[in-house]
Amino acid sequence: MNIRLDGLDRKILVALQSDASRSLDEIAKEVGSSKTPVWNRVKKMRSAGVIGSQTVILDPEALGLTACFFVLIRTSEHEKEWQDRFLRTLLGRPEVMEAHRLAGEVDYILKVRVADARAYDRFYQALISEVKIHNVTALLSMEEIKSTTMLPIPPA
Repeated sequence: MNIRLDGLDRKILVALQSDASRSLDEIAKEVGSSKTPVWNRVKKMRSAGVIGSQTVILDPEALGLTACFFVLIRTSEHEKEWQDRFLRTLLGRPEVMEAHRLAGEVDYILKVRVADARAYDRFYQALISEVKIHNVTALLSMEEIKSTTMLPIPPA
């Protein structure tokens, strides 16, 4: 479903992205509207798929997940059967926060969140035992400089 977003819709999206736990009254006040129109627009954008599921953002370090690895994967396998097995493997691993198929020399990049290097090694050993991979390079993030779930909402 295609939906046209006006300025108020965009303000609502920005407000929701910054903190969706706020009340409709608070969001309506912030965007310069009243509660009912804001609620109707949120429902419309949810129905159209602009707004997906709402969730809570947890602090990985507070949960002991202090190591973030970016895993570069090159494979010589490109058949559908291998891709399906690889996808099932990734979906079954809660450590994998993100997975992207790439253009270029590297086929996939994964963002993996674990407690430490030993936990990463357990993840790596499990991964290569389930799917054949030509080359894996793991890069340890030394410092997270920016992390956001907020999309840039272009003006109307």
